Amino acid sequence: MDAYFPILILLVIAIVLAVGMVILASLITRFMVRPDKSSAKSSTYESGVNLIHEARIRFSIKFYIVAMIFIIFDIEVVFFYPWAVVFREMVATNPIIFWEMIAFVGMLLLGYAYVWRKGGLDWD
Repeated sequence: MDAYFPILILLVIAIVLAVGMVILASLITRFMVRPDKSSAKSSTYESGVNLIHEARIRFSIKFYIVAMIFIIFDIEVVFFYPWAVVFREMVATNPIIFWEMIAFVGMLLLGYAYVWRKGGLDWD
């Protein structure tokens, strides 16, 4: 139980800070900001440019597919870092771990080849 006490303290501090910031922001907003009813002040204005068209435009499905593929492969590559850190120690004790990572890389390459062949990476 003593090993988890610092984690408990950190969790309590994080919750207190989060709730405190939300309450403080609502109090500051309620007492300091006066709502203006003019349409010029409530209109959208970003980076010095007036609004040209509606913000809800349609994007091609290819954009979302490429984004999902990127995220999937990016998350899979994260598994290489812990493996690379302990590579020498693990291979010295159990050489099968090297071949397991080769199989993992092979599956990633098969997935990449499948996506490429199906045209998931084409922008046209």
